[in-house]
Amino acid sequence: MTPSTQNAAVLQVDDLRVSFRQEGALTHAVKGVSFAVQRGETVALVGESGSGKSVSALSTVSLLGDSAEVSGSVLYDGQQMVGASDKLLRKVRGNDISFIFQEPMTSLNPLHTIEKQLAESLALHQGVAGAEARARILELLDKVGIVDAQSRLGAYPHQLSGGQRQRVMIAMALANKPDVLIADEPTTALDVTIQAQILDLLKELKDSEGMGLLFITHDLGIVRRIADRVCVMKQGEIVEHGPTQEIFDNPQHPYTIKLLGAEPSGRPDPVAPDAEVIASTDHLKVWFPIQKGFMRKTVDHVKAVNDASLSVRAGETLGIVGESGSGKTTLALAIMRLISSEGGISFMGQDVRSWSTRQLRRLRKDMQIVFQDPFGSLSPRMTCMQIIAEGLSVHKVDPDRNPRDLVRDVMIEVGLDPATMDRYPHEFSGGQRQRIAIARAMVLRPKLLVLDEPTSALDMTVQVQIVDLLRNLQRKYGLAYLFISHDLKVVRAMSHKVMVMKRGDVVEYGDVDTLYDNPQSDYTRTLLQATT
Repeated sequence: MTPSTQNAAVLQVDDLRVSFRQEGALTHAVKGVSFAVQRGETVALVGESGSGKSVSALSTVSLLGDSAEVSGSVLYDGQQMVGASDKLLRKVRGNDISFIFQEPMTSLNPLHTIEKQLAESLALHQGVAGAEARARILELLDKVGIVDAQSRLGAYPHQLSGGQRQRVMIAMALANKPDVLIADEPTTALDVTIQAQILDLLKELKDSEGMGLLFITHDLGIVRRIADRVCVMKQGEIVEHGPTQEIFDNPQHPYTIKLLGAEPSGRPDPVAPDAEVIASTDHLKVWFPIQKGFMRKTVDHVKAVNDASLSVRAGETLGIVGESGSGKTTLALAIMRLISSEGGISFMGQDVRSWSTRQLRRLRKDMQIVFQDPFGSLSPRMTCMQIIAEGLSVHKVDPDRNPRDLVRDVMIEVGLDPATMDRYPHEFSGGQRQRIAIARAMVLRPKLLVLDEPTSALDMTVQVQIVDLLRNLQRKYGLAYLFISHDLKVVRAMSHKVMVMKRGDVVEYGDVDTLYDNPQSDYTRTLLQATT
């Protein structure tokens, strides 16, 4: 299927095919893809993980490994990129065609300052150095919205927030005034307000610089906001394409219809009136000391959590929302007594604030946590069986039963095939890995489950599945959830109550419908507006 194009396309892809040869076997990742990007327009490649979006983009300037076999045509400004010489590719990469990737911390050098990394790009492609380079760097940082750019020149990537790092990546991509900017999931890991700012920035820069923008994402809400045309990919093929409004108003392919309908909906079951309070806090405070000097004298504090009072009952979900650095995860870790805090903490009716590590050990199986990135939280050297069963021996759960039987039962419960229990994490998809992380927690039959951004790294269709799974488990076992997220649509589908946090403070707390329909805080209104 070939999307209609114009003769003036700055990037023209025709019948692109990409295969990977591994151990003699050939995997076909991209199968005859064709699309074009005009100057000053945004084309979105949309699809689930593994659909071939990123492989197609990386193929445009031959950034795939030696195992890749590429055929077809990729024309940049009339020049053929497939099979092009190294000299031509070096000239085009990062200069005429630039990339912004999903996770800036893996793209930025942690050992070099922001100024040095931007200066390297300018020196390599434009021969600009010294005072001229610094002036250009300050101009770029100002253009992408880095406040007080002069003071940030000497900063290292870890000293910047997620949104600031992504802005630096955009500045690097724009340094050489490219004709085509390829943005590969550039906002997936960002908070909704930062996400909205980055999308507005990209649109503004595309219009002012006259670039073509190829935007890769699995989030159709973003596509509607930023794209002029859409190409929907599935299993290496473009199954539907056309103007954005037309695709959204009148989708033709069943897969496109499925993607458009993949949004968490519905509500959790009501909480029983006599439900037991599982966890609560009373004026909880987490302050980290700032120490300076030879004697490490405390001169100030980072007020990560400031005066937080909450409660969550059996069968109830408390959604905790806010931007990065607002204190969401710190609050949850304090409730689980994994970090020090001040104030009251009660678990299962017991004041655990002053309990020792030994006393807390018998409660650990009743309070479990599922993290955002299942690949990072699962040991790559352990099989699925070993990962899920690890806590059984630690907490002596059902010692008379065969651990494989317990693992089999919980795998079935979370929607995993027990026949795969001897596979390793890399052999599972992102959604399957998240199910393994949930199974690892659920095998201990906890009372409280902390869910720290459990869906943010997943495709929309997989998000819906995980939300349904969590609601079913809550219904069956009366679980109490602390659900931490920056995705307000998912929070509404999961939560009974919501707590909104900003810079350590609780700015709003209440029933989910009341808070969403009639927010009292300006900050809450800003968060809700950023999702529309």
